[in-house]
Amino acid sequence: MDHHNQHHHHHQYDGEENDYMQQEDDWDRDMLLDPAWEKQQRKTFTAWCNSHLRKAGTQIENIEEDFRDGLKLMLLLEVISGERLAKPERGKMRVHKISNVNKALNFIASKGVKLVSIGAEEIVDGNAKMTLGMIWTIILRFAIQDISVEETSAKEGLLLWCQRKTAPYKNVNIQNFHISWKDGLGFCALIHRHRPELIDYGKLRKDDPMTNLNTAFDVAEKYLDIPKMLDAEDIVSTLRPDEKAVMTYVSCYYHAFSGKQKAETAANRICKVLAVNQENEQLMEDYEKLASDLLEWIRRTIPWLENRVPESTMAAMQQKLEDFRDYRRQHKPPKVQEKCQLEINFNTLQTKLRLSNRPAFMPSEGKMVSDIANAWGGLEGAEKGYEEWLLNEIRRLERLDHLAEKFRQKAAIHEAWTEGKEAMLNQKDYETASLSEIKALLKKHEAFESDLAAHQDRVEQIAAIAQELNELEYYDSPSVNARCQKICDQWDALGALTQKRSEALQRTEKLLETIDQLYLEFAKRAAPFNNWMEGAMEDLQDTFIVHTIEEIQGLSTAHEQFKATLPEADKERQAILGIHNEIAKIVQTYHVNMAGTNPYTTINPTEINAKWDKVRQLVPQRDQALIEEHARQQNNERLRRQFANQANVIGPWIQTKMEEIGRISIEMHGTLEDQLTHLRQYEKSIVNYKPKIDQLEGDHQQIQEALIFDNKHTNYTMEHIRVGWEQLLTTIARTINEIENQILTRDAKGISQEQLSEFRASFNHFDRKRTGLMDGEDFRTCLISMGYNMGEAEFARIMSIVDPNRLGVVTFQAFIDFMSRETADTDTADQVMASFKVLAGDKNYILAEELRRELPPDQAEYCINRMSPYTGPDAVPGALDYMSFSTALYGESDL
Repeated sequence: MDHHNQHHHHHQYDGEENDYMQQEDDWDRDMLLDPAWEKQQRKTFTAWCNSHLRKAGTQIENIEEDFRDGLKLMLLLEVISGERLAKPERGKMRVHKISNVNKALNFIASKGVKLVSIGAEEIVDGNAKMTLGMIWTIILRFAIQDISVEETSAKEGLLLWCQRKTAPYKNVNIQNFHISWKDGLGFCALIHRHRPELIDYGKLRKDDPMTNLNTAFDVAEKYLDIPKMLDAEDIVSTLRPDEKAVMTYVSCYYHAFSGKQKAETAANRICKVLAVNQENEQLMEDYEKLASDLLEWIRRTIPWLENRVPESTMAAMQQKLEDFRDYRRQHKPPKVQEKCQLEINFNTLQTKLRLSNRPAFMPSEGKMVSDIANAWGGLEGAEKGYEEWLLNEIRRLERLDHLAEKFRQKAAIHEAWTEGKEAMLNQKDYETASLSEIKALLKKHEAFESDLAAHQDRVEQIAAIAQELNELEYYDSPSVNARCQKICDQWDALGALTQKRSEALQRTEKLLETIDQLYLEFAKRAAPFNNWMEGAMEDLQDTFIVHTIEEIQGLSTAHEQFKATLPEADKERQAILGIHNEIAKIVQTYHVNMAGTNPYTTINPTEINAKWDKVRQLVPQRDQALIEEHARQQNNERLRRQFANQANVIGPWIQTKMEEIGRISIEMHGTLEDQLTHLRQYEKSIVNYKPKIDQLEGDHQQIQEALIFDNKHTNYTMEHIRVGWEQLLTTIARTINEIENQILTRDAKGISQEQLSEFRASFNHFDRKRTGLMDGEDFRTCLISMGYNMGEAEFARIMSIVDPNRLGVVTFQAFIDFMSRETADTDTADQVMASFKVLAGDKNYILAEELRRELPPDQAEYCINRMSPYTGPDAVPGALDYMSFSTALYGESDL
């Protein structure tokens, strides 16, 4: 028993491992709780002890009485363990009894069971609980602890054994050693599983436990030699039967059935030994029989193999060889197999005898493995000599056959090769072939000629073999000779045909080469001529665009030159057609088949003639077109001169008028009113000139309709004239308007005529380019001469007044406006500045608070928001520049 698995509980005995019985941890408590259990244990343990004691011819009646002297206790242990205990004390005194009980307890302890608080005195005194406890310890150790089923042992092993054995029984479910057994089916199932004939299991019912239990107990007692240890009524009436009692009884089933298995094993061992002996004897008999049969067959076969009488015919020799081959293929292989099997059986038998400790086998006289090997060697020797002799005989007869066969083979190969060769050589395929095909046919024919030469050798061999067969007087010589003659005749015929075809092919090649040469010649000349015609057709139909008489005359000259080349071209055409006719003649004379058309060109005579006719037809059409174009160009020239004559007058007139108007406005002769009158007269004369412009427009339209784009007779285009005319009209209108504005300005500002003249003179003086406009630089120079002293910013401010559109120029009108305002406005800006100076208490700047103090709120904010910070040397934080602000006021108001 495993020592490490034992635990010391506080009950009086601890013979079982902790695992055995977790449910009832305390013996005393169990007993107190259920006296029924004690009754069950008493009955069961008593029966169990008796089942062993009866082997020693005794038994007990009362469990706590009959073990008191220790004698039967020692006897029980000897029966169970099969060992002798120390000699018992035979005296009747208490001390003797205690000594005997102690001997028993010591023996139990020697088997690895710890007996806790079970003392010999209590047993001797007949303490029932102690006695039952001790017996249970014995049952556990000797009937249960050694049970082992699939890795589990003792109680668990016994439970697992019950579960395994009852698994097929659906109405049995063993989970423990108490209530699982109450219906009695568990006991019946265990018996039925091992001895099905003892119980009709199908008739049992779960709801009749008494019948089930009694059936099991009776059968076990009668047939299995297991005494009744349990009481059916007790089990049914107890809520939970006593586990120790049930385990004790079930363990008897286990030992009964596993004991049966041991008996079977013993019987099996005897059978096995006998079987080995029987098998070995059978193997020995088999060997003897097989050896006898094999030796007998060898003895019969050798004389047949040693017979060397030759046969007269090849067929008979062949038959002999065939019989021999049958022997090799069919009769011998099974015997080889038998011989091999014999050796294997012999070795197997010897091995088996050795392994089962039996003496080795000795075969009877002359049947040893070596005897068989010797006999077999003799057979093989006879066989080898026989085959050599057969083959030599056959070879001798074969030699003639071989020669005849060789003749037949070579003749057949040659005849197969010549098949269709005559037809091939007689073909007239060259009559319809092209030059490239002829060249291919020639190459193919050359290849055939070398093939033919190569076959010469075979024809000679055929003749030689026929000769040899004649000399050896081969039985079928006549047919051989006839065949040979036929081959030779055919060979000569092929040679003649080959020569004939060769000549025909070469002749055809020559003709086709001549034609090919002519084709090439035709192609080489037809292509440029065709090109020339196509070019000529293109040129003759070319639409020309000319703009001058000279150009059209150039075209006419070129056309005349072209016409002069036509006779020469016609000669070339005749020559080209001549080549074509020559080809046609060859074809007719030699009946050559013209395979297809000229390979070097797609141009044909029909096409050449058609194009030539087209050229001839286009020439007069071209003549006509040139004459018409010449007339058109002359008309265009007339239109050009007509336009130029007028344009050359109108252009200068417009120019002159422009200059005169310019002078009037600049020179200022007389008063502004005089100038105005003068200008209005001009305006009238210009308006009267309009019909001339209209007439020129009409001529211009004609020129455009005639698609004339250039005119070398004048530099004026209609566009020039139109622009000039429109400029003239605007200039006169603008000049009149300027003079009217000047009159308005003069009257509004009260400028005298003298002052105006002075302004004009001054303006003209600084208008250096004489355009009636001053540019920026001119204007700056003018201002400086009038005493202005100003920086860039100041000049820019003035320029923004006089040139508000930023054109970079100053008109006379703007100049007058500026000059007249400068003289009138000077005071005003200065006055504002002076007023600010007063508010500022004579400083060059003003502060925001000063403005807020002196001015109404919105005016004060207006100033503060628009004044720049003052940056003079005397500036303080928050100083505002009222001077530039005053100037700006006037600048902005003007703008």
